[in-house]
Amino acid sequence: MSDKTMVFTETEIAARVAALGRQVRENYEKILAPGEQLLAVGVLNGAFIFMADLVRAMGDLPVEVDFVRLSSYQEKDTSSAEVVMTKNIEKEISGRHVLVVEDIADAGLTLDWLIEFLKKRNPASVKVAVAVDKLARRETQVPLDYVGFTLHDGFLVGYGLDYAERFRTLPAIYEARTK
Repeated sequence: MSDKTMVFTETEIAARVAALGRQVRENYEKILAPGEQLLAVGVLNGAFIFMADLVRAMGDLPVEVDFVRLSSYQEKDTSSAEVVMTKNIEKEISGRHVLVVEDIADAGLTLDWLIEFLKKRNPASVKVAVAVDKLARRETQVPLDYVGFTLHDGFLVGYGLDYAERFRTLPAIYEARTK
């Protein structure tokens, strides 16, 4: 990794996540029954920073969290067609409202696989929140209900996004040149 150019600043990210959190809270306050909790399912490793910020931005909305670990990159900078699950969710989702939280929608293969996997467990609903919707390499259209930022192309790092498990902790999002 030789060079990085800032795409979204820490301030821009904080403002956008706060707005998304309000939107999620307002939408789910209308549909959650008294005593019911939204189940936010984060996709490890990339989504953990975005998910932490997003659930805090939801204010007093009752939220339970769980995680899955999926991979279609295997330490490369392009997605393979195979999705590998190394950690399954632990919570029961039948009849529950589920919000999948992902760092980036790129080819769409991983999110499509996860949505179909979750739907087989009969949730009341499955919605998706992504920090970044990257359009250029989309192979499978997936429903994105809450989008932080939309970008045509670029290999991104920071704010949970990584290159071979590096650069996740950068507070802003950068376009990185991998060659």
